[in-house]
Order: sequence, then C-alpha cells, then structure tokens
Amino acid sequence: MPSTSYAATAAALLPLVGGPANVTSVAHCMTRLRLGLADRSLVEEYALRALPEVLGVVDDDTYQIVLGPGKAAQVTAEFEALVRTSNDEPAARGAALKEARRQRNATPGKILLRRVANVFVPLIPALIGCGVIAGATGLLLNLRLLPSLTPALTTLSSAFMALIAVFVGHNTAKEFGGTPVLGGAVAAVVVYPGVAKVTVLGTALAPGQGGVLGALAAALLATYVEKWCRTRVPATLDVLLTPTLTVLVPGLVTLYILMYAAGAAASAIGTAANWLLTTTGAAAGLVLGGLFLPLVMLGLHQALIPIHTTLIEQQGSTVLLPLLAMAGAGQVGAALAVYVRLRHDLSLRTTIRSALPAGLLGVGEPLIYGVSLPLGRPFLTACVGGAAGGAFVGGFAMLGYKVGATAIGPSGWALFPLLAGTRGPGVTAAIYGGGLLTGYAVGFATTYAFGFSGRRALLLPSPD
Repeated sequence: MPSTSYAATAAALLPLVGGPANVTSVAHCMTRLRLGLADRSLVEEYALRALPEVLGVVDDDTYQIVLGPGKAAQVTAEFEALVRTSNDEPAARGAALKEARRQRNATPGKILLRRVANVFVPLIPALIGCGVIAGATGLLLNLRLLPSLTPALTTLSSAFMALIAVFVGHNTAKEFGGTPVLGGAVAAVVVYPGVAKVTVLGTALAPGQGGVLGALAAALLATYVEKWCRTRVPATLDVLLTPTLTVLVPGLVTLYILMYAAGAAASAIGTAANWLLTTTGAAAGLVLGGLFLPLVMLGLHQALIPIHTTLIEQQGSTVLLPLLAMAGAGQVGAALAVYVRLRHDLSLRTTIRSALPAGLLGVGEPLIYGVSLPLGRPFLTACVGGAAGGAFVGGFAMLGYKVGATAIGPSGWALFPLLAGTRGPGVTAAIYGGGLLTGYAVGFATTYAFGFSGRRALLLPSPD
C-alpha cells in the first residue's frame, strides 16, 4: 500500500471516530490502531467496519481498529499527524483527556496488564532479530560451518538479552510517568557484573538474578520515588537530590530485596512451565491452544509477554509460545472450510484469500475479524482446532520432546527459524509442524461439519 493510501485511510478513519477533538491518545501494536476517545458514542462503528481497510474493531480500554500487520504502523503515523495538525485548543484537548480517563470503563487489573504489555511490546523487534540470529548460529554450530564467524554471531544474538533489563527499566519508567533514563539506571543494577560482590542473607548475588521481573519492579519503585521527590524536594535542590535519591533508594532496595524476590519468582515461573508440560502436557496444550484466540480477540494476549520474556531469559526459549501458536492453525483451518462451504460468497472468499497469508504466518486478527468472528460458529470451531494442535505438541512434551521458541512475535510458519527443542532441530520442527497440520485439519473438519446452521453460517445481525 503506497503512503498516499495510508494517508487516505487515516483521513477516512478520523471523522468516523468523532474527529480530532474526540481523540485523546494514539498508539499502535503490530496489527491495531489503538485510540483513546473522549466520547465513544461519537464513533460511527458500522461505517467504520464498512471501510475495506478495516478488518475489525475492539471496544476495550482503548478503542482498537484492526488494520493488519505493517499497515497499522503506517496508518497510525498518518493518523497521528492529522490529529496533531488539527486546530484544537490545548486546553480543550487536556479537558477531553481528563474526561476520557474518568469515563474509561476498564478495570484496574486490565489497565495494569495493558501498561505492563506496553513496556515489553517495543522490545519485540529486537527479540525477533536476535532470536533469528541465535537460531542460525545454532544451526551453523551443529553443522560445524563458519567457525570463525559463529563467535561474532553469538555476540550479536546474546548482547541484547544480556542487557534487556536496562531496556525494561527504561520503558517502565516511560510508561508509568518517570524519567526513562533513571528507570534504566536502576534496572541496570540487575545485570551489572559487580553485584557478585554483594551478599544477601549470606549468599552472593548473581548478575542477572531476578531478570526482567526484577528490572520491572526496580523501575516501578524508582518512578514512585522520583514522583515523591518532585513534590517534596525544594526546586533549588531538585536537579541534584531527585536523581540521586531515585537511583540510591530503589537501587539499594533492588540489591537487598527485589533481586532476591524476583529471582525466586522467575525460578518459580520456569519450574511451573516445565512441570506443566512434563506432567499435563496434552491437557495444558489443549487449554492454552483453545483459549488463545479469545485472548487475541480481546487484546489480552500481550499480557503474556513478560512470562515469555522471563522464560527466554532464564531457559533460552519459551515453551508456551508453540502451544499458543496452534490457535492460529485452527483459525486457518476454519477459514479454509468457510472458503469451501460458502463458494458463492465472493466478497468473503476474497477476504479469506487476502488474509490467509498473514494467518499462515501467525497473524490471526485479519481472519478473526474479517471471517470467523462475524460468522459466529467458525470462531468456536477454530478454537477447537487450536486446542487439538496444542494437545498434539503438549503430548510430545510429556514424552520428553519439548518444543520452545527463542523469541516472541512471529507465529505460524514464521516461527520455524526460532524453534528450539530437547531432541534436535529436525525432530523439533517435525513436532511443531505436526501440531500445525493437526490444527489445520481439525479446524477445517469441525468448521465444515459444525460451523454452519443448515446451509448458512450464523451471521451477526446487520446494522439495519
């Protein structure tokens, strides 16, 4: 899509969400434009859904417009520019922002999950890039190829993960209203090699102990201390005392409390994940694969990012992502069944053809909002396909054939370069591929057999 089309899409969206005066915040994730709106009753939702570029909407703590991978970032930039160049008075926009916050219907728990997700989402591109390099390096090492290059590749793939706590601290402070560099400075304590000289309860600390969870907690504490200082330290001393106290107090708490506590929590997460797959792998895969599509639909899947990141940092891979990825396979199978059954619905078949490549690569929103969710039953049968694929992969985990992912973000076929397992790359890829094929097959079969009422799908009611 050329840049003029992105601008045209943004221009078409703006009046349908109430105009620039109604927009209080603009953000995006991989597939969605996320808006804060002062008055949601001004949204012309049916007209919004009718735009060809819009794959669906989600009315959550933010108003989310699903545009698809790649397009979301480009349209957001154009949309933000339109809002920024509007003629709204700053005071009016400030009042609208306060009103939006007052009217926001999200629970405190959902808001907290969203904000924590906002800390980790910007890190995903680096996780993907480093994960792919790590996978390629492992393959070269196994094949004993390019021995002079592999040390450099190992360095490139490992450097970010070694310092990820600093980035988490920076983003945490930024998200929760502190000074980003101070959040990063306090979080850097977690990975500084010199912590090995610090003894807590008779045991020396280890660099990296507590990981991203410790960094998150340290930066949150630093933000609280900084805000406290800003309101109580005299203006003449603020530039000196506030940053000093913001680093000193949370830094000491991090060393003597948070690193120890967060390290125990991180170990518990790893132990729980391993126990879950070893003892209840098939059942765990069935539940996780079956419930992940509803989480994606609600936008809550990003709350899992800290868990994935902790597992990758601690164990080198996350064993949960391949199970969750099976939900996308069930969605693809369901969409193919719809394509076959509703062969006379040319518009829907066109939507499926355009959204299917993204679905095969693990981006499920286009198929969810463009196909299965509007039809009703196919969304449920897609969850059945995801459950079957998850049970397949989880069943092998019970037998000692664990499959993990060295990075988060990609899914579907795009996850193959990032796979890591206990029985070699070939066996690992075969198990993951078998799970995808199971999800496709069960999603197709259940949708074909049970996804329709009579000869038609259960369509949602029209706006009329």
